[in-house]
Amino acid sequence: MEKNIILTYRGKNATKEDITFIDELMAKHPNASRNALSKELCKAWNWIQANGSLRDMVARGFMLKLHREGHITLPPPRRKVNNPFVNRTPPPEIKVDQTLIETDLSRIKPLEIRQVKRSEQEKIFNSLIHHHHYLGYCHPVGEQLKYMVYTQNRPIACFSWSSAPRHIGARDRYIGWNKDDRVQGLQYIAYNSRFLILPWVKVPHLASHLLGLMAKNISRDWENVYNHPLYFLETFVDTERFLGTCYKAGNWIYLGDTTGRGKNEKNHIKTRSIKAIWGYPLTRDFRSRMIGS
Repeated sequence: MEKNIILTYRGKNATKEDITFIDELMAKHPNASRNALSKELCKAWNWIQANGSLRDMVARGFMLKLHREGHITLPPPRRKVNNPFVNRTPPPEIKVDQTLIETDLSRIKPLEIRQVKRSEQEKIFNSLIHHHHYLGYCHPVGEQLKYMVYTQNRPIACFSWSSAPRHIGARDRYIGWNKDDRVQGLQYIAYNSRFLILPWVKVPHLASHLLGLMAKNISRDWENVYNHPLYFLETFVDTERFLGTCYKAGNWIYLGDTTGRGKNEKNHIKTRSIKAIWGYPLTRDFRSRMIGS
Protein backbone atom coordinates (compact mmCIF):
# COMPACT_ATOMS: atom_id res chain seq x y z
CA MET A 1 0.00 0.00 0.00
CA GLU A 2 1.34 3.46 -0.86
CA LYS A 3 2.53 5.50 2.11
CA ASN A 4 0.00 8.23 1.50
CA ILE A 5 -2.98 5.84 1.47
CA ILE A 6 -4.64 5.55 4.88
CA LEU A 7 -7.28 2.94 4.02
CA THR A 8 -9.35 1.59 1.16
CA TYR A 9 -13.14 1.38 1.14
CA ARG A 10 -15.02 -0.24 -1.77
CA GLY A 11 -12.19 0.56 -4.16
CA LYS A 12 -11.73 4.15 -2.96
CA ASN A 13 -8.32 4.97 -1.48
CA ALA A 14 -8.35 7.52 1.34
CA THR A 15 -5.26 9.71 1.46
CA LYS A 16 -4.06 12.26 4.00
CA GLU A 17 -5.25 14.96 1.61
CA ASP A 18 -8.72 13.39 1.53
CA ILE A 19 -8.91 13.44 5.31
CA THR A 20 -7.87 17.09 5.37
CA PHE A 21 -10.54 17.86 2.77
CA ILE A 22 -13.26 16.09 4.79
CA ASP A 23 -12.19 17.91 7.97
CA GLU A 24 -12.48 21.22 6.14
CA LEU A 25 -15.85 20.19 4.69
CA MET A 26 -17.19 19.45 8.18
CA ALA A 27 -15.82 22.76 9.46
CA LYS A 28 -17.73 24.60 6.72
CA HIS A 29 -20.96 22.81 7.73
CA PRO A 30 -20.75 22.67 11.55
CA ASN A 31 -24.47 22.01 12.02
CA ALA A 32 -24.84 19.39 9.28
CA SER A 33 -25.94 15.86 10.04
CA ARG A 34 -23.97 12.82 8.92
CA ASN A 35 -26.50 12.33 6.13
CA ALA A 36 -26.09 15.92 4.93
CA LEU A 37 -22.30 15.69 5.09
CA SER A 38 -22.24 12.54 2.94
CA LYS A 39 -24.29 14.34 0.31
CA GLU A 40 -21.97 17.35 0.40
CA LEU A 41 -19.00 15.01 -0.08
CA CYS A 42 -20.72 13.40 -3.08
CA LYS A 43 -21.20 16.82 -4.67
CA ALA A 44 -17.63 17.85 -3.96
CA TRP A 45 -16.10 14.67 -5.34
CA ASN A 46 -18.68 14.13 -8.09
CA TRP A 47 -19.80 10.77 -6.66
CA ILE A 48 -22.85 10.60 -8.87
CA GLN A 49 -24.49 7.63 -10.55
CA ALA A 50 -25.13 7.66 -14.29
CA ASN A 51 -28.81 8.37 -13.61
CA GLY A 52 -27.92 11.50 -11.64
CA SER A 53 -28.44 10.11 -8.13
CA LEU A 54 -25.81 10.82 -5.48
CA ARG A 55 -23.78 7.87 -4.22
CA ASP A 56 -24.44 9.04 -0.68
CA MET A 57 -24.64 5.53 0.82
CA VAL A 58 -21.10 4.86 -0.41
CA ALA A 59 -19.93 8.25 0.87
CA ARG A 60 -21.60 7.64 4.23
CA GLY A 61 -19.92 4.25 4.60
CA PHE A 62 -16.58 5.74 3.56
CA MET A 63 -16.82 8.51 6.15
CA LEU A 64 -18.02 6.12 8.84
CA LYS A 65 -15.02 3.83 8.27
CA LEU A 66 -12.68 6.83 8.60
CA HIS A 67 -14.52 7.84 11.78
CA ARG A 68 -14.36 4.37 13.34
CA GLU A 69 -10.64 4.10 12.66
CA GLY A 70 -10.00 7.49 14.25
CA HIS A 71 -9.03 9.50 11.17
CA ILE A 72 -11.97 11.93 11.34
CA THR A 73 -14.59 12.79 13.95
CA LEU A 74 -18.15 12.79 12.66
CA PRO A 75 -20.91 14.61 14.53
CA PRO A 76 -22.99 12.37 16.82
CA PRO A 77 -25.88 10.60 15.06
CA ARG A 78 -29.08 12.57 15.51
CA ARG A 79 -31.33 9.55 15.60
CA LYS A 80 -30.98 5.82 15.76
CA VAL A 81 -31.51 4.46 12.29
CA ASN A 82 -32.81 0.96 11.74
CA ASN A 83 -30.39 -0.65 9.30
CA PRO A 84 -32.59 -2.57 6.85
CA PHE A 85 -29.66 -4.70 5.70
CA VAL A 86 -28.92 -5.92 9.24
CA ASN A 87 -32.41 -5.96 10.73
CA ARG A 88 -34.35 -6.96 7.66
CA THR A 89 -37.50 -9.00 8.25
CA PRO A 90 -37.58 -12.07 5.96
CA PRO A 91 -40.19 -11.78 3.21
CA PRO A 92 -43.48 -13.39 4.26
CA GLU A 93 -44.77 -16.26 2.18
CA ILE A 94 -47.23 -15.20 -0.48
CA LYS A 95 -49.32 -17.99 -1.93
CA VAL A 96 -49.28 -18.53 -5.68
CA ASP A 97 -50.76 -21.24 -7.87
CA GLN A 98 -48.52 -24.30 -7.45
CA THR A 99 -50.30 -26.57 -9.89
CA LEU A 100 -47.74 -28.71 -11.68
CA ILE A 101 -46.65 -27.43 -15.10
CA GLU A 102 -45.03 -30.37 -16.88
CA THR A 103 -45.02 -29.88 -20.62
CA ASP A 104 -42.95 -28.79 -23.62
CA LEU A 105 -41.59 -25.27 -23.95
CA SER A 106 -43.70 -24.58 -27.02
CA ARG A 107 -46.89 -25.18 -25.03
CA ILE A 108 -46.28 -22.41 -22.49
CA LYS A 109 -45.43 -19.69 -24.99
CA PRO A 110 -45.78 -16.79 -25.26
CA LEU A 111 -43.85 -15.98 -22.11
CA GLU A 112 -44.03 -12.57 -20.48
CA ILE A 113 -41.02 -11.11 -18.68
CA ARG A 114 -41.83 -8.28 -16.27
CA GLN A 115 -39.29 -6.05 -14.53
CA VAL A 116 -40.85 -5.87 -11.05
CA LYS A 117 -38.44 -3.76 -8.99
CA ARG A 118 -40.44 -0.97 -7.31
CA SER A 119 -43.73 -2.51 -8.39
CA GLU A 120 -46.52 -4.29 -6.53
CA GLN A 121 -45.17 -7.62 -7.78
CA GLU A 122 -41.78 -7.12 -6.09
CA LYS A 123 -43.21 -8.53 -2.84
CA ILE A 124 -44.19 -11.71 -4.67
CA PHE A 125 -40.71 -11.92 -6.20
CA ASN A 126 -39.04 -11.55 -2.78
CA SER A 127 -41.33 -14.18 -1.29
CA LEU A 128 -40.70 -16.72 -4.05
CA ILE A 129 -36.93 -16.29 -3.86
CA HIS A 130 -36.89 -16.51 -0.08
CA HIS A 131 -39.05 -19.62 0.17
CA HIS A 132 -37.97 -21.54 -2.95
CA HIS A 133 -34.35 -20.60 -3.78
CA TYR A 134 -31.70 -22.57 -1.87
CA LEU A 135 -29.85 -19.34 -0.99
CA GLY A 136 -32.97 -17.52 0.14
CA TYR A 137 -33.59 -13.83 -0.35
CA CYS A 138 -30.78 -11.30 0.07
CA HIS A 139 -31.39 -7.66 -0.66
CA PRO A 140 -29.18 -6.77 -3.65
CA VAL A 141 -26.87 -3.77 -3.43
CA GLY A 142 -25.97 -1.09 -5.92
CA GLU A 143 -27.69 -1.02 -9.27
CA GLN A 144 -30.22 -3.83 -9.54
CA LEU A 145 -33.22 -5.15 -11.43
CA LYS A 146 -35.67 -7.93 -10.62
CA TYR A 147 -37.66 -9.94 -13.16
CA MET A 148 -40.53 -12.38 -13.03
CA VAL A 149 -41.48 -14.65 -15.91
CA TYR A 150 -45.15 -15.45 -16.51
CA THR A 151 -47.13 -17.87 -18.61
CA GLN A 152 -50.86 -17.24 -18.81
CA ASN A 153 -50.43 -14.78 -15.92
CA ARG A 154 -48.83 -17.43 -13.68
CA PRO A 155 -45.28 -16.81 -12.37
CA ILE A 156 -42.87 -19.58 -13.35
CA ALA A 157 -39.40 -18.08 -12.87
CA CYS A 158 -37.47 -15.23 -11.23
CA PHE A 159 -34.20 -13.44 -12.01
CA SER A 160 -32.33 -10.84 -9.98
CA TRP A 161 -29.43 -8.85 -11.39
CA SER A 162 -27.16 -6.50 -9.48
CA SER A 163 -23.87 -4.63 -9.63
CA ALA A 164 -20.87 -6.85 -10.34
CA PRO A 165 -18.37 -7.85 -7.63
CA ARG A 166 -15.21 -5.77 -7.86
CA HIS A 167 -12.57 -8.51 -7.99
CA ILE A 168 -13.04 -11.73 -9.93
CA GLY A 169 -9.69 -12.93 -11.21
CA ALA A 170 -10.93 -15.21 -14.02
CA ARG A 171 -13.31 -12.55 -15.32
CA ASP A 172 -10.74 -9.79 -15.16
CA ARG A 173 -8.21 -11.89 -17.07
CA TYR A 174 -10.82 -12.81 -19.69
CA ILE A 175 -11.71 -9.16 -20.30
CA GLY A 176 -8.04 -8.17 -20.19
CA TRP A 177 -8.34 -4.96 -18.21
CA ASN A 178 -6.08 -3.36 -15.65
CA LYS A 179 -7.14 -1.88 -12.31
CA ASP A 180 -8.11 1.50 -13.76
CA ASP A 181 -10.10 -0.16 -16.55
CA ARG A 182 -11.91 -2.29 -13.98
CA VAL A 183 -12.86 0.69 -11.82
CA GLN A 184 -14.36 2.43 -14.85
CA GLY A 185 -15.82 -0.64 -16.52
CA LEU A 186 -17.57 -2.47 -13.68
CA GLN A 187 -20.72 -0.44 -14.23
CA TYR A 188 -21.16 -2.20 -17.58
CA ILE A 189 -21.44 -5.67 -16.00
CA ALA A 190 -24.55 -7.13 -14.37
CA TYR A 191 -24.29 -10.06 -11.98
CA ASN A 192 -27.04 -12.70 -12.07
CA SER A 193 -27.36 -13.09 -8.30
CA ARG A 194 -30.49 -15.27 -8.31
CA PHE A 195 -32.12 -17.48 -10.95
CA LEU A 196 -35.10 -19.55 -9.89
CA ILE A 197 -37.43 -21.73 -11.89
CA LEU A 198 -40.23 -22.55 -9.51
CA PRO A 199 -40.12 -26.17 -8.32
CA TRP A 200 -43.51 -27.11 -9.73
CA VAL A 201 -42.44 -26.04 -13.25
CA LYS A 202 -40.99 -28.98 -15.22
CA VAL A 203 -40.29 -27.68 -18.73
CA PRO A 204 -37.21 -28.95 -20.60
CA HIS A 205 -34.90 -26.24 -22.00
CA LEU A 206 -36.81 -23.47 -20.21
CA ALA A 207 -33.77 -22.23 -18.26
CA SER A 208 -31.49 -21.72 -21.26
CA HIS A 209 -34.36 -20.19 -23.23
CA LEU A 210 -34.96 -17.62 -20.48
CA LEU A 211 -31.27 -16.77 -20.30
CA GLY A 212 -31.41 -15.99 -24.00
CA LEU A 213 -34.43 -13.74 -23.58
CA MET A 214 -32.75 -11.93 -20.71
CA ALA A 215 -29.63 -11.30 -22.77
CA LYS A 216 -31.69 -9.64 -25.48
CA ASN A 217 -33.48 -7.20 -23.19
CA ILE A 218 -31.51 -6.45 -20.04
CA SER A 219 -29.15 -3.81 -21.42
CA ARG A 220 -32.08 -1.74 -22.68
CA ASP A 221 -33.87 -2.04 -19.34
CA TRP A 222 -30.71 -1.16 -17.42
CA GLU A 223 -30.15 1.94 -19.52
CA ASN A 224 -33.75 3.05 -18.99
CA VAL A 225 -33.24 2.93 -15.21
CA TYR A 226 -29.54 3.78 -14.76
CA ASN A 227 -28.71 5.73 -17.92
CA HIS A 228 -25.98 3.43 -19.14
CA PRO A 229 -25.96 0.13 -21.08
CA LEU A 230 -24.52 -3.26 -20.18
CA TYR A 231 -21.86 -5.06 -22.21
CA PHE A 232 -21.31 -8.21 -20.14
CA LEU A 233 -23.23 -10.58 -17.84
CA GLU A 234 -21.76 -12.89 -15.22
CA THR A 235 -22.79 -15.38 -12.57
CA PHE A 236 -21.45 -17.92 -10.08
CA VAL A 237 -22.52 -21.57 -10.08
CA ASP A 238 -21.94 -23.64 -6.95
CA THR A 239 -19.97 -26.64 -8.25
CA GLU A 240 -21.01 -28.77 -5.28
CA ARG A 241 -24.66 -28.46 -6.31
CA PHE A 242 -24.88 -27.72 -10.04
CA LEU A 243 -23.09 -28.29 -13.34
CA GLY A 244 -24.07 -25.00 -14.98
CA THR A 245 -25.84 -26.92 -17.75
CA CYS A 246 -28.35 -24.18 -18.58
CA TYR A 247 -25.62 -21.54 -18.85
CA LYS A 248 -23.60 -23.77 -21.15
CA ALA A 249 -26.71 -24.46 -23.25
CA GLY A 250 -27.39 -20.71 -23.34
CA ASN A 251 -23.92 -20.12 -24.86
CA TRP A 252 -22.44 -18.60 -21.73
CA ILE A 253 -18.67 -18.96 -21.41
CA TYR A 254 -16.97 -20.79 -18.58
CA LEU A 255 -14.26 -18.42 -17.30
CA GLY A 256 -12.76 -20.41 -14.43
CA ASP A 257 -13.37 -21.07 -10.74
CA THR A 258 -13.28 -19.02 -7.58
CA THR A 259 -10.67 -19.81 -4.95
CA GLY A 260 -13.20 -20.76 -2.29
CA ARG A 261 -12.00 -17.90 -0.10
CA GLY A 262 -14.03 -14.88 0.88
CA LYS A 263 -12.75 -11.37 0.21
CA ASN A 264 -11.79 -10.98 3.88
CA GLU A 265 -9.92 -14.28 4.18
CA LYS A 266 -6.24 -13.44 4.81
CA ASN A 267 -4.81 -16.92 5.45
CA HIS A 268 -5.45 -18.44 2.00
CA ILE A 269 -7.74 -21.05 3.52
CA LYS A 270 -10.75 -22.41 1.63
CA THR A 271 -13.79 -21.37 3.65
CA ARG A 272 -16.63 -21.93 1.19
CA SER A 273 -17.58 -24.00 -1.82
CA ILE A 274 -15.87 -23.47 -5.16
CA LYS A 275 -17.97 -21.48 -7.64
CA ALA A 276 -17.70 -21.77 -11.41
CA ILE A 277 -17.63 -18.35 -13.05
CA TRP A 278 -19.69 -17.97 -16.22
CA GLY A 279 -19.81 -14.91 -18.46
CA TYR A 280 -21.83 -13.72 -21.41
CA PRO A 281 -20.69 -10.85 -23.69
CA LEU A 282 -23.64 -8.77 -24.89
CA THR A 283 -21.71 -7.20 -27.79
CA ARG A 284 -18.90 -8.47 -29.99
CA ASP A 285 -16.77 -5.42 -29.18
CA PHE A 286 -17.37 -5.61 -25.43
CA ARG A 287 -13.65 -5.42 -24.67
CA SER A 288 -13.06 -2.19 -26.54
CA ARG A 289 -16.18 -0.69 -24.89
CA MET A 290 -15.05 -1.72 -21.40
CA ILE A 291 -11.33 -1.02 -21.60
CA GLY A 292 -10.36 2.62 -21.35
CA SER A 293 -14.06 3.56 -20.96
